[in-house]
Amino acid sequence: MTLAAIVGISGLVLTPDEADLLRACPPAGVILFARNVADPVQLRALNAALRRVLPPCAVLMVDQEGGRVARLRPPHWRAHPSAGRIGGLPDPDAHRAAWITGALIGLDCADAGFDVVCAPVLDLLHEGASDVVGDRSFGTDPSRVATLGRAMAQGLLAAGIQPVGKHAPGHGRAGLDTHLALPTVAAVDLADDLAPFAANADLPWMMTAHVVFAALDPSRPATLSLRVIAGTIRTRIGFDGVLVSDDLAMRALSGPPAERAVAAIAAGCDIALHCPGDMADNRAVLAAVPALTPVAVSRLARAAALACAHVLALDGGELERERTTLLS
Repeated sequence: MTLAAIVGISGLVLTPDEADLLRACPPAGVILFARNVADPVQLRALNAALRRVLPPCAVLMVDQEGGRVARLRPPHWRAHPSAGRIGGLPDPDAHRAAWITGALIGLDCADAGFDVVCAPVLDLLHEGASDVVGDRSFGTDPSRVATLGRAMAQGLLAAGIQPVGKHAPGHGRAGLDTHLALPTVAAVDLADDLAPFAANADLPWMMTAHVVFAALDPSRPATLSLRVIAGTIRTRIGFDGVLVSDDLAMRALSGPPAERAVAAIAAGCDIALHCPGDMADNRAVLAAVPALTPVAVSRLARAAALACAHVLALDGGELERERTTLLS
């Protein structure tokens, strides 16, 4: 039985207690952060150790958008441009740079042993909003954000990596950083914000936003709202892939970690994401969440198959030289 959660771990090696917990209460995956990453040899060893204790269907996930959101960094890994930098290029250079960046991030992450990368960001850039999105967005135009996000996702798939579109149904209007507080978006017309997600509804994964959208559900953030997930993400956007929550430890949400995880699953997330790597909280979350539903298992299998079907032979050095020319 695989549980409907992805959790973090504490450090550079898998501790015996963590290994015992992951064997006894097998999650749908593990997500790694900078605290878990030192160099390629250490990271490959850590991911190999995780593979030995996780169920075969479990994924290894990492945030690697480029720009300021990157867990694999120089000098051991490539530096990647932000989405905002790519979006500032003229077409067709921007499209090619987005694809190459996805492919190069994918090569780095696949070599380290990951399956899933939390990118691309499909949120719009909105003037006056919190800079928590900022240059993580490809820009202000819904059509262009959709196109560049798709190009980046296709590059990731070409490297055998499953992309995650985030943060549905759109984080760009939020006036507060959800790491610190819960924002409410008062706008009634969200068509522009939804458009990049709808245009990428065939992505294998999407991640929810910890944002209250007053026009959709005035009482609950999207991550915890059945109305938003069923009515907007699944129906209006048309997404039928793996839906994972954003990190449930963020201060936008309240209550014990286990309660947050159960609420996210009850609202319609396939998987609850809990990132800090605290042993007691991981134990509580994994004890509380249900097993993956048959539908979620099918979605995970489809996501893995999609990545396998798109793998290309890629020359990282050649792609990096081309991207340098595009960005110069």
